[in-house]
Amino acid sequence: MHLLIVIGTRPNFIKVTRFRKVLKEVPGAKLTLVHTGQHYDKAMSQVFFDQFDLRPDHVLKLHSGSAGLQFAHMTTQLVEVMEKVKPNFVLVPGDVNSTLAGALAAQRLGIPLGHLEAGLRSFDRSMPEEINRILVDQLSAHHFVTEDSGMTHLKDEGLDQGNNVHFVGNTMIDTLVHFSPQIDRSPILSDLGLGAGEDFHLLTMHRPATVDNREGCQFIVDLLQNLCASAPVVFPIHPRTQKNLASFGLADVLEHPGLKRTPPMDYFAFQHLISKAKTVVTDSGGIQEETTYRQVPCITLRPNTERPSTTTLGTNQMLTELIVADVMHAIDNPKEGVVPPFWDGHATERIVDIIRNL
Repeated sequence: MHLLIVIGTRPNFIKVTRFRKVLKEVPGAKLTLVHTGQHYDKAMSQVFFDQFDLRPDHVLKLHSGSAGLQFAHMTTQLVEVMEKVKPNFVLVPGDVNSTLAGALAAQRLGIPLGHLEAGLRSFDRSMPEEINRILVDQLSAHHFVTEDSGMTHLKDEGLDQGNNVHFVGNTMIDTLVHFSPQIDRSPILSDLGLGAGEDFHLLTMHRPATVDNREGCQFIVDLLQNLCASAPVVFPIHPRTQKNLASFGLADVLEHPGLKRTPPMDYFAFQHLISKAKTVVTDSGGIQEETTYRQVPCITLRPNTERPSTTTLGTNQMLTELIVADVMHAIDNPKEGVVPPFWDGHATERIVDIIRNL
């Protein structure tokens, strides 16, 4: 068994941390980890590799140029790597360009392909990620599903052939469970001057639809002012968000005395904050799942979600309009939830067992 996994962005690093460890227990198994370089910088990528001891076997060197040219070059290099190392199964997690490039490369070479997080749908085709999800599922021979909605969507799309769709659970939760001791030991609360048991809100906002326009940035300003009036706010600010607040002349809010602004955080520190927060307010996808597992109230500011189990089962409330009063109402009326099936820290083992027995 020779498994090749393609990764390229920080959220997808988090989904594959357990494969090398699990495969060491399988006689004759080999893992090749390929990093496309889609996200590659010291502050926001290398620290993840260091914490997880996640060492790519190959790192692609992408040429500068348009997104289309970079994607073509990524796909070409992945074909070259796969031809060289000759895996007998390729696994691609998530919904980013690296996911689709890996799927196309495997398909071109006739290598069996599996999609991790198969079947997730936002039904918003204006999102590049939604197109990637649909295309990768069409190309995949095996679908590894994280939640009930994925099973339903694959069946509705005619992709469930009886033995190729596998409800395995969530490998991102595997990472959270395995690294819980390191997360619990993080000193981030004291580093930020927060006392044990002190209420605080955790805010993340980075999606272009939110932060690339004046209206969205003004909403962040108004929201921060209201949140800070009720409890301290920890805001690990994305470079894109900080740049746009400044460009619209709205950066003064970042000096609010109730705001604890930080650069993007390492995984252990951020997960410690999630576990201790009164409320998490976000426009992220993965944070919806992490808060549901932690049973921490989450408010997601997006018109849709591809992870509906976080709202039907979990602690996530979706707000489709950027209205501060609605956010404050949701904070005052948190949603209780349960952890979805198979989010138990053992999804990676289930995936490896399936692949080795194909």
